[in-house]
Amino acid sequence: MDGNYINIMIESLQNKIAVLDEIIIKNDDQTKILNQDDVDWDSFDRNADEKLELIERMDKLDEGFERLFEKIKELLGTEEGKRAYARQIRTMQSQISIITEKSVSIQAVEARNKQLVEQKFSQSHKRLGQSRNTSRVAMDYYKNMQQTHVVTPAFLDSKK
Repeated sequence: MDGNYINIMIESLQNKIAVLDEIIIKNDDQTKILNQDDVDWDSFDRNADEKLELIERMDKLDEGFERLFEKIKELLGTEEGKRAYARQIRTMQSQISIITEKSVSIQAVEARNKQLVEQKFSQSHKRLGQSRNTSRVAMDYYKNMQQTHVVTPAFLDSKK
């Protein structure tokens, strides 16, 4: 029975690696979206929603792994358990190492994407401000022109 738990834990770690690979792909897609001159925010939102679903799957896998680990933690802590399941323990350690590397990579890309999003928002805000300024200047000019009264020149010779 304990061997089954360990095999299920290994399978859970494999699933986590697969989900992390999908998140990496979504992050790359997000970076491509953000590097466009005219960002498609709808695509960005869809991508973010898909990533959220993947993160929720990761959370469920983590919960399941933790529950299984609690059931066999004592067995794996003994010398007999360590010897009996040495190969599976090494496999899990290797998978956990891969998961850690992928997680660090994802965090780095997330930080870069966050900066890109902030940059794009800042650029949009500046453009909006410039647009408002241009509109305000045009409106001020229009108002000023409406207030000026055209006076006919006093020295105009009207005899012709």
